[in-house]
Amino acid sequence: MSDIKLLISKFNLKPHPEGGYFSETYRSEGQIPASTLPSAYSGNRNFSTAIYFLLTSDTFSAFHRINQDEIWHFYSGSPLKLYLISDKGEYSEQNIGNDFSDGQVPQFVVPGGYWFAAKTINPDSFSFVGCTVAPGFDFDDFVLPKRDELIAKFPKHQEIIKRLTHS
Repeated sequence: MSDIKLLISKFNLKPHPEGGYFSETYRSEGQIPASTLPSAYSGNRNFSTAIYFLLTSDTFSAFHRINQDEIWHFYSGSPLKLYLISDKGEYSEQNIGNDFSDGQVPQFVVPGGYWFAAKTINPDSFSFVGCTVAPGFDFDDFVLPKRDELIAKFPKHQEIIKRLTHS
C-alpha cells in the first residue's frame, strides 16, 4: 500500500468521479473552435489533454463515455482490463500491461463514443496508467450513467454493467 500512497502524493492525484485517482499533466494551449467540431461538443476544445490515472484493486473505473478517442498508456503495477461496449452493443475486453506474450498491450485506443470501464487485474495491487485525449477532455463530454440506464440500453451486458457501475 505504500506504493499507492507514494504515487498519490508524488503525482498529486485526486479522486476521479468514475473511480480511481487522477491528475491532469498536459493541456495544449491551442484550441479547436467549436464551429469546426461535431455537434456533440458544446464549445471549443484544446487540441489534446493528458492525465495520470491510478486504479487500486479495491476499486474500479465505472462505465462512462466521452466524445473523444482516449489512448491508455501502461506505466507500472498490475495490468488492467478495459471493458468496452460500442453504441451498437458490441462488447469487448482488452488487457493493458507489459506481458506481451499474454496478449497485453502497452497502449490501447478506446474509440470516442464507446462506453468503457477498467479494473486492476491482480489482487492487492494497483495499475498506474496515463490517458491522452484528443480533442482535449472537458467534463461537458463526460457521461457517467446510472446502472439502470446502461442496463436498459444494453440488457445482454447487465452482469458486467452491475459489476462496474456505482449506482
